[in-house]
Amino acid sequence: MQKEKIENNPLLRTSLEFSLEIINYCELLNSEKKFIVSNQLLRSGTSIGANCFEAQNAESKSDFIHKLKIAAKESDETQYWLILCSVGIGYPDCQKLCKLLLEIQKLLTSIITSSKNKN
Repeated sequence: MQKEKIENNPLLRTSLEFSLEIINYCELLNSEKKFIVSNQLLRSGTSIGANCFEAQNAESKSDFIHKLKIAAKESDETQYWLILCSVGIGYPDCQKLCKLLLEIQKLLTSIITSSKNKN
Protein backbone atom coordinates (compact mmCIF):
# COMPACT_ATOMS: atom_id res chain seq x y z
CA MET A 1 0.00 0.00 0.00
CA GLN A 2 1.31 3.40 -0.91
CA LYS A 3 2.39 5.86 1.74
CA GLU A 4 0.02 8.46 0.27
CA LYS A 5 -2.93 6.08 0.65
CA ILE A 6 -2.13 5.66 4.34
CA GLU A 7 -1.68 9.39 4.92
CA ASN A 8 -5.05 10.14 3.27
CA ASN A 9 -6.96 7.53 5.28
CA PRO A 10 -7.45 8.58 8.93
CA LEU A 11 -8.17 5.02 10.09
CA LEU A 12 -5.08 3.53 8.44
CA ARG A 13 -2.87 6.42 9.55
CA THR A 14 -4.05 6.30 13.16
CA SER A 15 -4.00 2.52 13.45
CA LEU A 16 -0.46 2.40 12.05
CA GLU A 17 0.67 5.09 14.48
CA PHE A 18 -1.02 3.17 17.29
CA SER A 19 0.72 -0.08 16.32
CA LEU A 20 4.11 1.63 16.38
CA GLU A 21 3.35 3.12 19.80
CA ILE A 22 2.15 -0.28 21.09
CA ILE A 23 5.39 -1.91 19.92
CA ASN A 24 7.44 0.72 21.76
CA TYR A 25 5.32 0.41 24.90
CA CYS A 26 5.56 -3.40 24.86
CA GLU A 27 9.33 -3.20 24.52
CA LEU A 28 9.29 -1.02 27.64
CA LEU A 29 7.07 -3.56 29.41
CA ASN A 30 9.48 -6.34 28.42
CA SER A 31 12.42 -4.39 29.83
CA GLU A 32 10.48 -4.23 33.11
CA LYS A 33 9.76 -7.99 32.94
CA LYS A 34 6.02 -7.56 32.42
CA PHE A 35 6.00 -10.27 29.76
CA ILE A 36 2.46 -11.63 30.05
CA VAL A 37 0.73 -8.27 29.66
CA SER A 38 3.24 -7.20 27.02
CA ASN A 39 2.58 -10.26 24.85
CA GLN A 40 -1.20 -9.93 25.05
CA LEU A 41 -1.12 -6.18 24.43
CA LEU A 42 1.24 -6.55 21.49
CA ARG A 43 -1.00 -9.15 19.82
CA SER A 44 -4.30 -7.34 20.26
CA GLY A 45 -2.91 -3.84 19.72
CA THR A 46 -1.20 -4.58 16.42
CA SER A 47 -4.11 -6.72 15.24
CA ILE A 48 -6.33 -3.62 15.09
CA GLY A 49 -4.27 -2.06 12.33
CA ALA A 50 -3.74 -5.35 10.54
CA ASN A 51 -7.50 -5.86 10.27
CA CYS A 52 -8.06 -2.25 9.15
CA PHE A 53 -5.47 -2.71 6.42
CA GLU A 54 -6.98 -6.06 5.42
CA ALA A 55 -10.43 -4.44 5.16
CA GLN A 56 -9.12 -2.20 2.37
CA ASN A 57 -9.09 -5.24 0.08
CA ALA A 58 -12.39 -6.72 1.18
CA GLU A 59 -14.29 -8.88 -1.29
CA SER A 60 -17.63 -7.24 -0.51
CA LYS A 61 -19.27 -4.63 1.69
CA SER A 62 -20.17 -7.31 4.24
CA ASP A 63 -16.57 -8.56 4.23
CA PHE A 64 -15.37 -4.96 4.76
CA ILE A 65 -17.73 -4.52 7.72
CA HIS A 66 -16.76 -7.93 9.13
CA LYS A 67 -13.03 -7.10 9.08
CA LEU A 68 -13.66 -3.74 10.76
CA LYS A 69 -15.79 -5.46 13.40
CA ILE A 70 -12.85 -7.76 14.13
CA ALA A 71 -10.67 -4.65 14.48
CA ALA A 72 -13.26 -3.22 16.88
CA LYS A 73 -13.20 -6.41 18.98
CA GLU A 74 -9.40 -6.29 19.08
CA SER A 75 -9.61 -2.66 20.19
CA ASP A 76 -11.87 -3.70 23.07
CA GLU A 77 -9.37 -6.34 24.14
CA THR A 78 -6.54 -3.83 23.84
CA GLN A 79 -8.52 -1.41 25.98
CA TYR A 80 -8.75 -4.08 28.68
CA TRP A 81 -4.98 -4.59 28.73
CA LEU A 82 -4.37 -0.84 28.80
CA ILE A 83 -6.77 -0.49 31.73
CA LEU A 84 -4.76 -3.14 33.56
CA CYS A 85 -1.59 -1.18 32.82
CA SER A 86 -3.14 2.10 33.95
CA VAL A 87 -4.33 0.74 37.31
CA GLY A 88 -1.57 -1.78 37.90
CA ILE A 89 1.31 -0.96 40.19
CA GLY A 90 4.65 -0.43 38.50
CA TYR A 91 3.40 -0.04 34.94
CA PRO A 92 4.59 2.81 32.72
CA ASP A 93 2.16 5.58 31.76
CA CYS A 94 -0.10 4.59 28.88
CA GLN A 95 -2.34 7.66 28.55
CA LYS A 96 -1.10 8.46 25.04
CA LEU A 97 -2.05 4.94 23.96
CA CYS A 98 -5.47 5.26 25.59
CA LYS A 99 -6.16 8.50 23.69
CA LEU A 100 -5.07 7.02 20.38
CA LEU A 101 -7.17 3.92 20.99
CA LEU A 102 -10.24 6.05 21.72
CA GLU A 103 -9.70 7.88 18.43
CA ILE A 104 -9.50 4.55 16.58
CA GLN A 105 -12.62 3.24 18.32
CA LYS A 106 -14.57 6.35 17.28
CA LEU A 107 -13.38 5.99 13.68
CA LEU A 108 -14.28 2.30 13.60
CA THR A 109 -17.75 2.92 15.04
CA SER A 110 -18.40 5.69 12.56
CA ILE A 111 -17.20 3.72 9.53
CA ILE A 112 -19.06 0.54 10.51
CA THR A 113 -22.28 2.46 11.15
CA SER A 114 -22.12 4.44 7.92
CA SER A 115 -21.18 1.34 5.90
CA LYS A 116 -24.19 -0.54 7.26
CA ASN A 117 -26.50 2.36 6.37
CA LYS A 118 -25.37 2.58 2.74
CA ASN A 119 -27.55 0.73 0.29
